[in-house]
Amino acid sequence: MNKGVDLLAEEIVKKQFKSQGEFNSYYGESEFKKYIEDTEYSLSYLFEAIEASSPELFADYITWEKVFLVNLGIPEERLKERLEVMEDVIIKNLPPEKSNIAVRYIEGSIDNLPKPSNYTSYINEDKPLVKLLEQYLEFLLNGDRHSAGKMIIEAVDNGISVKDIYLHVFQSSLYEVGRLWQENKITVAQEHYITAATQLIMSQLYPYISNSKKTGKVLVATSVSKELHEVGVRMVADFFEMDGWNTFYLGANTPTESIIQTIISKKADLVLISATISSHIGEVMDLIRTVRRCAECRDPKIIVGGYPFNVDINLWKKVGADGQAEDAETAIEMAEKLVTEDFDRF
Repeated sequence: MNKGVDLLAEEIVKKQFKSQGEFNSYYGESEFKKYIEDTEYSLSYLFEAIEASSPELFADYITWEKVFLVNLGIPEERLKERLEVMEDVIIKNLPPEKSNIAVRYIEGSIDNLPKPSNYTSYINEDKPLVKLLEQYLEFLLNGDRHSAGKMIIEAVDNGISVKDIYLHVFQSSLYEVGRLWQENKITVAQEHYITAATQLIMSQLYPYISNSKKTGKVLVATSVSKELHEVGVRMVADFFEMDGWNTFYLGANTPTESIIQTIISKKADLVLISATISSHIGEVMDLIRTVRRCAECRDPKIIVGGYPFNVDINLWKKVGADGQAEDAETAIEMAEKLVTEDFDRF
């Protein structure tokens, strides 16, 4: 690029509104930097989607942003204007071989804007444990993590499996919280509180999952550098622990060098890599390339997961993984296919 994303974003916003004064008449002076920041996010998602050869990722992000902005009171037309101006600025600043692809991705996202957004509630009366899910969310939305944790422990003591709690309470509640935040119905602080409370309650369940008979297979589970969302991959690692794997969960924002050293020292049979944000797909690609080049890593199988891989069902192939898992149960099934047959030969 001839200009950085920040400079491109500022040029887009100023061109859209002709001047900062015109912007201020719409939204106020305090919102100017925030609007530029939002435009930077759009550009980052665009360039990551191009790097991954996935127009689906950019179109999905713009659909998400449409819902988010509309719920903040910003009309959909403003987003369409921004995308159209983005095309002009990119054509002006990038060479044709890059700008042509970018314009194609942007045009596709503009075409998708009129389509209805399918962000429905994850609380469905037909789903298992829905009453437990509803009560869990009510406790946490009211800031009562102690009652939420006590209820979960009692449910497990009364015979509900930890796996069912993870899938039908924790996973569904976090998806619902994300939807509520997107629709401006809860604050960022509430979203962070519920995520942290869920992690704490998960840790209280460890005595129930750590007694499985070990198989000898080794999993290293991680989020890529810059990725701060870790609950999903932590849940999947716990599922592997319950299935008898020796699991090494490395948490969020793990440097590549540390991941590689863990794979080597623990002699990993499987590496699970999570990314929940499309703008981190480049980090996933870089990590997989590094693992593949590492002679000491013993060529472990690699499974990827997270929201972007559900948006583009072929993305796992594009990043160089061996497979993609939608949830913890799918990850276990895939691991059996990828690892167990080779493991049993030795």
